[in-house]
Amino acid sequence: MRVNPTPMPDLLAALSRTRRDTQQALLELSSGRRVNQPSDDPAAAAVLVQNHDQTIFTARYLQSLSSIQGQFQTADAALSSVIVALTRALSLGVEGANGTLSDTDRAAVAGELQGVQDQLVSLANTSFQGRPLFAGTLTNSSPFVADNTSPSGVRYDGNDAVNTVQIGDGYQIAANKPGSQLFVAPGHDVFLAMSGLIQAMQSNSGFDAAITALRDAFDYISGQRVFYGNTMNQALAQTNSLGNVKLQLSQQENTLASTDFEDAASRLVNSQAATNSTLAAIGRISQLSLFDYLK
Repeated sequence: MRVNPTPMPDLLAALSRTRRDTQQALLELSSGRRVNQPSDDPAAAAVLVQNHDQTIFTARYLQSLSSIQGQFQTADAALSSVIVALTRALSLGVEGANGTLSDTDRAAVAGELQGVQDQLVSLANTSFQGRPLFAGTLTNSSPFVADNTSPSGVRYDGNDAVNTVQIGDGYQIAANKPGSQLFVAPGHDVFLAMSGLIQAMQSNSGFDAAITALRDAFDYISGQRVFYGNTMNQALAQTNSLGNVKLQLSQQENTLASTDFEDAASRLVNSQAATNSTLAAIGRISQLSLFDYLK
């Protein structure tokens, strides 16, 4: 049996290893993670990097969805109020067309219709978090303004562009409809139809054409509102999908990186015992060396 005549270097190397093992076990127990740096598990660390990147993108998509869902709800509520206002205007138009109102009554109804027109302008200028919803991609001012030179008395200062929002890898949705497609679309101009009904009420003539035009505008706005309902459904479905992805990523990270506390505690006990044994062996050799020296 060979006996190592110089065991001290091997003992010191063993002591260094056991101390590293102790530090690693302590780190895993304190952090709750077994992979704290790439060298702990290179393969798992590589997967965790990809997992982290995907988690960041998923969080960004969810944040975008949260913002546009509030935007969609506000826009849909505004269009719902528009439909209510147009319903009231149609009722007033039918009341004026039956021929039983006096001039004074018609003037009062015309004034109420003007109030509805003003309400419609206000609704068309609805904003969300300080940005107008129906201005296309322009966000610095209200898109609809009073203008006596316009046939309808209202001018559109927005543009025809549509904002898009990325809510997934390669997945974008339209975030708005510009006011030019909603309120002043050719042949379906809400403000022009309202203006025509006001004029009919004031002149006591042309009711049939004015009411027909307003009903067309009502039907058109009702149809356009479907966009927001469909888009909200898309956004909700994607939110649920991304929520599931986020959960899966979290579970994957836990599986790859979480500490096995029982195993780490066992390794800690073993490494500490090995350290104590190695220190004891170093102590005995040091005493023997000192004895030999004193001889």
